[in-house]
Amino acid sequence: MKIICIGRNYVDHIKELNNVIPGEPVFFLKPDTALLIRNRPFYYPSFSSDIHYELELVLKINKVGRHIERQFAHTYFDEIGLGLDMTARDLQENAKKKSLPWAVAKGFDNSAPISSFVPANKFRDHGNISFHLALNGQTVQKGNSGLMIYSFADIITHISKYMTLRTGDLVFTGTPAGVGPVKIGDVLEGYLEDEKMLKCEIR
Repeated sequence: MKIICIGRNYVDHIKELNNVIPGEPVFFLKPDTALLIRNRPFYYPSFSSDIHYELELVLKINKVGRHIERQFAHTYFDEIGLGLDMTARDLQENAKKKSLPWAVAKGFDNSAPISSFVPANKFRDHGNISFHLALNGQTVQKGNSGLMIYSFADIITHISKYMTLRTGDLVFTGTPAGVGPVKIGDVLEGYLEDEKMLKCEIR
């Protein structure tokens, strides 16, 4: 399986990082070793001093697809959950300054904590799914799929032009504004609608 992450998919987040709105979906990959499951703690890595959280809706792909037409894209996932795209911001910024790839800043071990998943048909409208993140009990991110620049269907269609989607692949769909740093002792809690789905202690 692979983890495919969409970047720059919420206007407010693009603005807070002083980035440019893309003309098409932008994506990057994390390896399967990035997964952190069952609400296990996240251990702050020694190679960074500026780890940031980014909460996202995550789609679980349910069948193989390539060159997927937009009208059929919704049939290629049947579960939705939450994921944290943990980012070594200092490594990322250093790579950007040198015009180098920044895979190490996104793809390090345990950089993708994920929740359990719920059936996609639980939601009447995939264009109106709310989620939020609390840091030590205080809400720091609020998002809604209706605010995404590129919808679930747009994302799946675009990715499948370049690489085959396989059963079990995970698609992180982008993060809203409010990203920020964590420190040892912090607790992150992710909510899908009003249900707490994800807990991640920073150690």
